[in-house]
Amino acid sequence: MSTCCTPGRPCTGVLPLPSVRRAGPPSALARRAMAELPGGVFRMGDAFGEGYPADREGPVREVTVAPFAIDIAAVSNADWALFADATGYRTDAERYGSSYVFHLLLAPAAARHVIGRVPGAPWWLGVEGACWNAPEGPGSGLGDRADHPVVHISHDDARAYTDWAGLRLPTEAEWEYAARGGLDGARYPWGDELTPGGSEMCNIWRGTFPHRSDRPGGRTGTVPVTAYAPNGYGLHNTSGNVWEWCADAFGPGERVIRGGSYLCHASYCNRYRVAARSHNSPDSSTGHGGFRCARDLTPPAPTHHGATRR
Repeated sequence: MSTCCTPGRPCTGVLPLPSVRRAGPPSALARRAMAELPGGVFRMGDAFGEGYPADREGPVREVTVAPFAIDIAAVSNADWALFADATGYRTDAERYGSSYVFHLLLAPAAARHVIGRVPGAPWWLGVEGACWNAPEGPGSGLGDRADHPVVHISHDDARAYTDWAGLRLPTEAEWEYAARGGLDGARYPWGDELTPGGSEMCNIWRGTFPHRSDRPGGRTGTVPVTAYAPNGYGLHNTSGNVWEWCADAFGPGERVIRGGSYLCHASYCNRYRVAARSHNSPDSSTGHGGFRCARDLTPPAPTHHGATRR
């Protein structure tokens, strides 16, 4: 039941979960930058009636979240490399042998590895050998993208990473609460205007989708995980750049993704709004799909007033 935004893996049988060498997370992960949020009640959902009915963004409702911490940025290629090196973990894309690459990003050497186009979304190519460290297919690499979000990551992959790191995926409510940055009912993490004062605030498509990018040199793709100014809670890129997995089920056999990606454009997919949501199957991966981590916070102990100290 994948959407044109997020092609899903064909149902050709589910691989058994891979074994992971058990190794404690490096100390660098213990120092990861996370925003500690107090939680509370917030208004969740699309307040503008701009969502797709099938996405079930509404109605706007009051939701309560407990205190929690969340990464200020998506998990990067450098972060994932630490995990892969420590555990020997192989992603679903590596084990299935393919993943989805946007057609304008296909590496020249990967042209002979294309195994098909997605019906209804021919800009998505199934490419043998596409994975997190060959994101545009065979012949590509990470280059100077250590600080870009890791992509071609399935929900199952993200869960393996969070389990190793002693963290978890955010719930969908936590994700939206954090993405809003304290703004009540706003369209975007920074307000209601997409480009306030002409300023670009997120990494989404500029040009004529899906054939022409108006960015310098026709560039498209990911940018560093902290490339744009943070929202009011200190989170970067909760609109655009990469879709992010959440813990919640969307429906039978599907998991929620939030935030949109570098391919979102008002002409065909306005899911870079903070209330927007989409979905994919847990073993599916794409060149615009990543994640960020969360963890529980212990609420402060109640203060007892009036006690006498002796």
